[in-house]
Amino acid sequence: MKVALVHDLLTQMGGAERVLAVLHQMYPEAPIYTLAANFDKMMHDLKGADIRTTWAQKIPGIEANFKKLLPLYPVALQQMDFREYDVVISSSFAFVKGIKVPKETFHLCYCHTPMRFAWDFETYISRESYSPLIKNGLRFYVKYLKYWDRKTAGRVSEYIANSTIVKERIQNCYRRESSVIFPPVETDRYRISEQVDDFYLIVSRLIPYKRIDLAVEAFNQLGAKLYVVGGGPDLERLRGMAKSNVQFLGRLEDEEVAKLMSQCRAFIFPGEEDFGITPLEVNAAGRPVIAYKGGGALDTIRPPLNGVYFEQPNAASLAEAVRQCERMTWNPELIRAHAEKFNVDRFKNEFDQHLQTKYRAFLESTKQRKSVGVSLS
Repeated sequence: MKVALVHDLLTQMGGAERVLAVLHQMYPEAPIYTLAANFDKMMHDLKGADIRTTWAQKIPGIEANFKKLLPLYPVALQQMDFREYDVVISSSFAFVKGIKVPKETFHLCYCHTPMRFAWDFETYISRESYSPLIKNGLRFYVKYLKYWDRKTAGRVSEYIANSTIVKERIQNCYRRESSVIFPPVETDRYRISEQVDDFYLIVSRLIPYKRIDLAVEAFNQLGAKLYVVGGGPDLERLRGMAKSNVQFLGRLEDEEVAKLMSQCRAFIFPGEEDFGITPLEVNAAGRPVIAYKGGGALDTIRPPLNGVYFEQPNAASLAEAVRQCERMTWNPELIRAHAEKFNVDRFKNEFDQHLQTKYRAFLESTKQRKSVGVSLS
């Protein structure tokens, strides 16, 4: 079984790229096809991989101007050639589920979400700082993009959703069934600390839809200490609205992040995510999570075991959840045990079993179609 891996972009490192890194561990001989990559920022587990980019790699500023270049990506996908592979596994949050593979090649798509900026465009674009001209141009293009995305949904042999909410989106957007396999969490990287400090923590890319602004507003009201780890285009706006109790630490090494996770009072998860690996990483360090009640958090947060929800997407609701968290007693060992249910070995076993079962069924179906074709001729 000759396998290829495909991922939208490797220009920034986040949860989807961690899933790809585990798939690379599982299929180390498989090349990784992607539209473009930033090799200087590549996570350690992907360094040395056979990464193959398209001509989009040569576009200046592709990392900073990803959304402005949307019309180019479906065209760039056509450069990818999968004729030599038996199985293609796409890790898709945008375009690559729409790749073309030969009829005799099995295409398994691990879908992080149908592309958010197409199917929830108005919510997505409302928090971006683009000019009205660019927004209107993107709004016009998104009509075509949704058509293209639904039309190419049939190129996938089988879908896997990374959460219950994404399974629902796949059904609504693509009219396709999918199985749910939760992403892998590297729980072995985290340890419970005997020391818990007086700060709350966020670890995130600083982009508008992550709703870090809600946390800044809430902690401006509370006066409690909040550390924000990460970088991104929203940094200066967030820093400008924050009081002195909110500190932006920038990007840190994994070891430093793991230490902060183990010593924080609680982790703040203010946006509606497709899944959200980071809260479970914090749980693996024995600390609770305060999460917005929506999206992937509905699959992972089990109050009062490993965290609490805030119901409304506003600062007042989040601030009240922080106060609730302060009144509760947490058991770090039980919190970590919950996170272990999502560990890497569990993902590898579930994914490989699913692939083997579906691939065998695909081969049998292909054989039957060929035999019917022969008999008709």
